[in-house]
Amino acid sequence: MTGSAKQKNTEPMWPTLVAMVAVGGLYTSLPPQLTIDAPKWSILALVAGLLIPTEFFHAFGKHQFCKLCGYLVITVVTIALVDSVFRLVQAIPARTVTAEELLSSASVLWITNVLVFASWYWRLDAGGPHKRDQREEHKDGAFLFPQMTMELPDNQERWSPQFIDYLFLAFNTSTALSPTDVPVLSRWAKVMMMIQSAISLAVVVLLAARAVNIL
Repeated sequence: MTGSAKQKNTEPMWPTLVAMVAVGGLYTSLPPQLTIDAPKWSILALVAGLLIPTEFFHAFGKHQFCKLCGYLVITVVTIALVDSVFRLVQAIPARTVTAEELLSSASVLWITNVLVFASWYWRLDAGGPHKRDQREEHKDGAFLFPQMTMELPDNQERWSPQFIDYLFLAFNTSTALSPTDVPVLSRWAKVMMMIQSAISLAVVVLLAARAVNIL
């Protein structure tokens, strides 16, 4: 369109689906002492089983059901993550896992932490992906991305955050224990980022460092 910014494209759903499947796959690599008392593939199977109707509802425009299934998937993997971190904390003084297992498990849980919270931010910010698609431009949200403060030139596509933007935010939160270039505006987002940072701190600083000392 001449003289105005272009309408933005619909946000793709596949990145978060890949992230959830990756979380389920990472869970299967944890030692039995750090997983629920069930086959390790059960989380991956449950995630896959919930993602199928999620994609189905999205394809047919049933966005409320799609959102519900999406919340269920993220809730399942979040519970599995917290449970594994708790088990890992208990495993250190009990010495129920080897030093190598502690190091590998800490790495798996750190990556899982990033993927899980990136999915939460993506799902919750500004009402979720469907609500963001309905708006011409992303101006109000829980996070102030740098692009939201920039003036768009004519004929440029309107900007809206996608999963990679939330993944970058979650990666920085777990690495630097801060949002770096993205200020946090919402209280719920601040609480979630504190939880993510706390998990990252426990895994990386306390658990991985202890495992290195054992080697």
